[in-house]
Amino acid sequence: MKRLHLILGIVFLLIFFSCSKEKKLEINNPVDKIQLSSDILTPEVLWSFGRVSGVEVSPDHSTVLFGVSFYELEKNRGNRELFVLPVEGGKAINITNTESGEYSAIWRPDGKKIGFLSTESGNLQMWEMNPDGSNRIQISDIEDGLNGFKYSPDQTKIVFIKDVKLDKSAVDLHPDLPEAEARIETDLMYRHWDKWHDYTYSHIFIADYDGKSLSNSIDIMEGERFDSPMEPFGGMEQINWNPNSEEIAYTCKKMVGREYTLSTNSAIYIYNLESKETKNITEGLMGYDVSPVYSPDGKMIAWESMERDGYESDQNRLFILNFESSEKKDFTADFDQDVHALSWTDDSKSIYFKSDFHARFQIYNLNIESEEIKQTTEGIHNYRSVHPFGGKLIGSKQSMTFPTEIFAINPETGEETQLSFINKNLHNQLTYGNIEERWIKTSDNKDMLVWVIYPPHFDPDKKYPTLLYCQGGPHGSVSQFYSYRWNFQMMAANDYIIVAPNRRGLPSFGQEWNDQICGDYGGQNMKDYFSAIDALAQEPYVDENNLGAIGASYGGFSVFWIAGHHEGRFDAFIAHDGIFNFESMYLETEEMFFINWDIGGPYWDKSNKKSYDNSPHKFVDKWDTPIMVIHGEKDYRIVYTQGMGAYNAAQLKGIPSKYLHFPYENHWVLSPQNGILWQREFYSWLDQWLKDDE
Repeated sequence: MKRLHLILGIVFLLIFFSCSKEKKLEINNPVDKIQLSSDILTPEVLWSFGRVSGVEVSPDHSTVLFGVSFYELEKNRGNRELFVLPVEGGKAINITNTESGEYSAIWRPDGKKIGFLSTESGNLQMWEMNPDGSNRIQISDIEDGLNGFKYSPDQTKIVFIKDVKLDKSAVDLHPDLPEAEARIETDLMYRHWDKWHDYTYSHIFIADYDGKSLSNSIDIMEGERFDSPMEPFGGMEQINWNPNSEEIAYTCKKMVGREYTLSTNSAIYIYNLESKETKNITEGLMGYDVSPVYSPDGKMIAWESMERDGYESDQNRLFILNFESSEKKDFTADFDQDVHALSWTDDSKSIYFKSDFHARFQIYNLNIESEEIKQTTEGIHNYRSVHPFGGKLIGSKQSMTFPTEIFAINPETGEETQLSFINKNLHNQLTYGNIEERWIKTSDNKDMLVWVIYPPHFDPDKKYPTLLYCQGGPHGSVSQFYSYRWNFQMMAANDYIIVAPNRRGLPSFGQEWNDQICGDYGGQNMKDYFSAIDALAQEPYVDENNLGAIGASYGGFSVFWIAGHHEGRFDAFIAHDGIFNFESMYLETEEMFFINWDIGGPYWDKSNKKSYDNSPHKFVDKWDTPIMVIHGEKDYRIVYTQGMGAYNAAQLKGIPSKYLHFPYENHWVLSPQNGILWQREFYSWLDQWLKDDE
């Protein structure tokens, strides 16, 4: 099923397991059993952390439900378990402990059951269990399974999504050739992100629900060759019920093929269950409109909206439609930040959301009446979710030294109380490096935030090899994220100082700073990188003779570009899934709106000469530094031949080089053993060229 990758960890499911239908409550956290022999972070330890997600507060406001993914290196797979804990604090209890895994868990509106997805019966179906994990029963029996669901507020219906085949394959067109292996294409978008189009579309279904099973399901998008949620990463947050269970609001970009690949103009649609009519409520809004959320009183609906068609990183605004007045309004017109994860308060008077400011995701509140936006939290962290209930807040957050855990937040003071401690045992055994916030002057005299991450047990009298981290995206701030590959503490644990600039083109510093990169690849943002590393190279503890530059995606492009322009600054490079040749990239990628906006259009349009003249492949004649290239074969955004071309160029020039190829990974490296291998090769290469005494 093409949408399984949207559910965290589901690529690691083994789908033919049986497990107990009854279970007792138990505290079962495998992280608690791990004893380390060293206080230094290693790749194996990094993959031992439990990954917290899917936070849900019970309808009676007493209990937090959440999921944790644990990984087993020997089995090369992950498994997701469900936990509950009191909102006032207490022990987190594992209510599942199965090998089939539980995904997309939510509370039933009456709070008496927890609904979830599981492959226990052979494919992905909706199941339910009691809040203590007992009495697991299968609710749905949908052919080929389903990919997500939500209860109606009155608990009489279920909305679910499943894939519907509408297009014909080559074998469908030639049924007398059942063993033929071919694709016949007449339009674009025949593959996306990491999957070839499988002739199906994700459709929304509504079914009757009696507490035991689903019946009378109808496809509200029957015959439409469109996806809802949108590919490749949309989930059930893009589909919501109104409070009286009479309507469904959903996100969809109702385009196909060439039109789809050129536009970001998605819309919010409302489907009325009684009339069976569908209405577009965002007509005239030309960019992404996603994730509609009704106010609890049903009088308003809010969503996230971008203004400009074709620009996937435009400002993410907060729009509200008042059903009584029919007024649509941007409530963030004077708020030069993005909004994400909208959540109404119970009284329908305000909305909480998260927003990135100066490379930290904080919680904010919009008062609907006064239109005032106030920041709720402070600190060096990233909030990943926020859930208001009964005048209180529950949120999940992380930082560069702290994988995601759950917190209670006082909405008046911002005071935080940690509730979950899934990874406490490992934290207590590890020593992390200090993180320093610096503001460095750029070549055009702007102030740029640069994070500097020091090794654990840092000795200021010692000189350390230092890495310039080049961010991908290209529009995604170097914030307080906790990555399981590009982990700054993992890099520092290998005795490197990390320099991580928030260069031009990264959000959270105003839209002007974010927009500057468009049409200027290889321009000012590259000068920003040089400003950062040149400033840090002056420090006595930085070994200016052993500097490296590393990055993925746009960061990989950055490394390729820097390799032809660094003028002897660096001694080693690593580029993961980077753009090497703009001209071939233009005709190989899938979402044309991205490359049209950022590069300016096709290379045969001579007005784009500036962009294409900055393609890294045109500066290979100046390459002279050891380089490692990494690429995933299932990366269809930046095709693996880009990495192969860069590696071949280095080889032909006689430059020490290495190519690490993953046949079954996409733009990321997702499987545990591949992840460990990635880390080992990554640091082996850097150590070879940047540690003179080893």
